[in-house]
Amino acid sequence: MTGYKVANLKIVLEELGEERTTELLSKFSCPLNGDVETFLHKKAIEFAKQGFSQTHIVFAAYKEKPQIAGYFTLANKYITINSEKISSRLRRRINKFATFDRVIRSYCLSTPLIAQLGKNYTDGLDKLITGDELLKIACDKVARIQFELGGKLVYLECEDKPKLLDFYTSNGFCEFDRRTLDKDETGIDGEYLVQMLKYIH
Repeated sequence: MTGYKVANLKIVLEELGEERTTELLSKFSCPLNGDVETFLHKKAIEFAKQGFSQTHIVFAAYKEKPQIAGYFTLANKYITINSEKISSRLRRRINKFATFDRVIRSYCLSTPLIAQLGKNYTDGLDKLITGDELLKIACDKVARIQFELGGKLVYLECEDKPKLLDFYTSNGFCEFDRRTLDKDETGIDGEYLVQMLKYIH
C-alpha cells in the first residue's frame, strides 16, 4: 500500500489556516453516508481544536496533484465489554488491558475509537483507495499510537447493515455490543449502532 500521505487535520490547520482548510474539506463528498460528510464539513475542525478527536486526511496523487482520497477520525473512549458476548480467546486478550467488573460481568477499559471513516466520492476520487486500504491505514495509525502508549485494541460503531458488518468482519472486527443512539445523533438508520472490536497484532 503505497502512494498515500496521511495528514493530521490539526497540522493542516496550522499550515493553511482555517479558511483554506475549510475550503479544502468542502470538496469531500460521501453520498453513501451523510454523517461522514457532515462531520468533516461542520465538526472536524472544531473537534480537532478542542481535542475531542483528531481527524486524519488521506491524500493520494491524481493528475499529479494531491487529492483527498478519504479520511478517518480517532478518539479515545471508555467502554464496557460484556464477557459473555465475546469469544474466550478475545476474553483472554482483553483481560491484559482491562479491569473486570464482577457485578456487571464486563470488562472496563479506555481504548481508541475509529469514530469516522469514509472515502471521497467527488469526481470519482473514491477509486483512488479501497475501503480495506483506508481501514488498514486507520488501524496502522492506532497501532503506532499504542506502540508509545500501550494497548492492543481498537473499536468502532456502525449501522446494522449486512454490507457494513461484512466489511468490518472481513477486516478482523467482531461485534461485542449494541449502543442506543443519543438524541443528537441524527441521519442514522435504526435506533442503535453495532459496536465492533479488533485486537491489533
